[in-house]
Parts: sequence; C-alpha cells; structure tokens
Amino acid sequence: MKNGLSSLMLGAALAVGFSAGAIAQDKVIKIGNLTDMSGLYADVGGPGSTIAAQMAIEDSGLAAKGWKIDVVAADHQNKPDVGTTIARQWIDVEKVDVLVDVLNSGVALAVKNVVTEKNAIMINTGAASSELTNSQCSPNVIHWVYDTYMLANSTGTALVKAGGDSWFFLTADYAFGAALEKDTTAAVTKAGGKILGGVKHPLNSSDFSSFLLQAQASKAKIVGLANAGGDTTNSIKQAAEFGIVKGGQKLAGLLMFVTDVNSLGLNIAQGLNFTETFYWDMNDGTRAFSKRFSEKMKNKAMPTMVQAGVYSGLIHYFKALEAMGGNPHDGAKVVAKMKEMKTDDKLFGPGEIQITGRKITPAYLFEVKSPAESKGPWDYYKLVGTTPADQAFRPLSESACPLIKK
Repeated sequence: MKNGLSSLMLGAALAVGFSAGAIAQDKVIKIGNLTDMSGLYADVGGPGSTIAAQMAIEDSGLAAKGWKIDVVAADHQNKPDVGTTIARQWIDVEKVDVLVDVLNSGVALAVKNVVTEKNAIMINTGAASSELTNSQCSPNVIHWVYDTYMLANSTGTALVKAGGDSWFFLTADYAFGAALEKDTTAAVTKAGGKILGGVKHPLNSSDFSSFLLQAQASKAKIVGLANAGGDTTNSIKQAAEFGIVKGGQKLAGLLMFVTDVNSLGLNIAQGLNFTETFYWDMNDGTRAFSKRFSEKMKNKAMPTMVQAGVYSGLIHYFKALEAMGGNPHDGAKVVAKMKEMKTDDKLFGPGEIQITGRKITPAYLFEVKSPAESKGPWDYYKLVGTTPADQAFRPLSESACPLIKK
C-alpha cells in the first residue's frame, strides 16, 4: 500500500513537472488585429496595424529563437456586436492570445468584457475612452498610446490658457465622443473656461452643415471636435466652407492623426492644434521605423500613433513572454508581468504601465505647419509643448479602477 501511494505521488509530481515544463517551452503566439478595415477609421488603424504587428514580430527576433508567431486580422465594422463575435471566435476556436488596435471605444468596451471572461489579452491602441483604465479597468487590458483624459488635459487646457475660454462641442454620438466631451469639459472648466453648448452627430456623417451652423451661432471662441477619422476631416472641410475660422472662431481637433492632416491638406489644416504621443519625425528611431513602415504600405503613408502603438505594445508583450520562458496562455498573468517590467522602445522611449493598465508616455501638443513651412511630403507638424508622462494621464489618486483597491 505504501509503495502504491509512493508511486501515485511520484506520478503526480512528474505530471506537474511535465505540465510546468510544457508551459515554459510553449513558444506559440497568435495575435489578432481587430480594427476598422474599410470605414472612417481604416487609415488610422486598419491594414496598417497589421503591418505594424508584423514589423514587431520581425524586430523581436523571437522567430530565430524557435517561437512561432501568427497574425490574423478582421473588420469589426465599428459595431460592438460584430467585435465581440469575432473576439469569441478568435479566442475559443482560433486560440488567439492577444487582441491589438481595437479602434472604436464602443467596440473596445464590449470586447474588454470578452477578453476578461476568457482570460485573454487586449493591448488597446485604437480606442480613446479613458474608462478602459478607469471605472471599467480589467486585469487583462493594457491601454497604450492615448485616451480621452490625456487629450482633454493637454489640448483643452493649453487652448484655454491661450485665450480660448469659451467652447462649443461637435461630438460623435457614441462612447468615445461622450467620454472625450466629458473629459474636455472638465479640463476646460478647471482651467477657467466655460462651455456654451454642444451638439451630437451620428457616426460616419457626411453632412455637418446643421451642426456647424449651431456652432457658429454659439459665438464660442473654440469649436471642439470630439470626433475622429473621417468625421473630423469632413467637419473641418465643411467648417472651412462655412467660413467659421475666417469668422474668428478656432477649431480644436481633440483627436487627430497625421493621416487626417494628409487628407485635409495644409491649406485647410494649417494652424490646427492637437495632441499626439507619436510623430514619425520626432527622432532617428521614429524616422527609421516610419520609413520601413511607409515602404510596406500601398499608399506609402506614414504611421499613425495607433499603428505605432501596435508595434510598441507588442514589442513589450514579447519581452514579457520571453522573460517568462514561454507563453502560459494566461492573459492576466502575462499582463501582470508586462506591468512589472519597464517599457522601452525606439518609438515611445522609456516608460511604465500603471496598475490600472494605463501605459503612460509624454503627450506632445503640435500645430500644423503652413504650406510654406513644410519641407516635403508628410512634413506637417511643429512641436508647441510637451506634457511629461507623469502629468499627462489621470492620476491614480483620481482613478476609480477597482484594481487599485485590490
């Protein structure tokens, strides 16, 4: 009996040891780029985010060390139900470990629940809602690049201090727009400004005339555009037709990307102020990456901060898995390791990930150059100011994230 018990104990020990060894040796990773492939945000993320993921795999050097890494991509069509269906299929059937990009806050907040339930990972670089690391934070989610709190804190505060102390909002009518207007309202009023009103427009609008007439009638010094992608470029183009800027009001693009400026052209975009955490022409590292990226793009576009964030987030993810000796396919465990390690890459530099999942990085306030100031294609920005990383995002003391209490 004693010998039988010893054999069972030895067998159990060997099984546990084999299981631990198998986990340590598992070097298989599957990445899912869940994004807008054909809609108003396709240039912001889309196929470019897949290219950024592939570049991160190349630069990680893991393939030469025996790792097998695959990337799949899908279009969520900016619909939360479509996004969650894809996420479940990917995680349950296709064994996707990590979802990246996830443009559109409504989609991201819904997919966050799936990722948490299934113990997978979301490295979000596309959605802006600061709630992803505030009241709706998750141990399985990291929010890279930017959020509505940071955008409001940087752009809103700066414009009020520069004299833009009365605001009217043109807001996309879904989670992202609501969060951006809310956070910007808080920043503007804290800085001494006042809100004169606002109007909500449907996602992916083509006609902004009635909304712009209301903004014009408000006489607000600043018309805050709490939208993104095609909605932002369309509203700016039509605002020029209505003579809003010529009439003395200033447009504030609360979330804009280099692809938006390229679409608008410098004649229309010149003078716009907005905040980004990445610009292709910041330093030698960003320029080298962006040149490679552009060569892989069909339209030769430079990367947006969303696409740069996909690269940066995956580089850190790969470092964490390598430090763990393999892929445990345990999302919360891997995210905890990513938070434990300092971040550092050639696009965003050194940084860290807070307990909330918020990756903090400096925020840069840019102004769009005039045609005369631009020296060539994609030379669009001049740096106006920098908010240090520890001041750009929501302080932990103000956070409602449950992970802090734990």
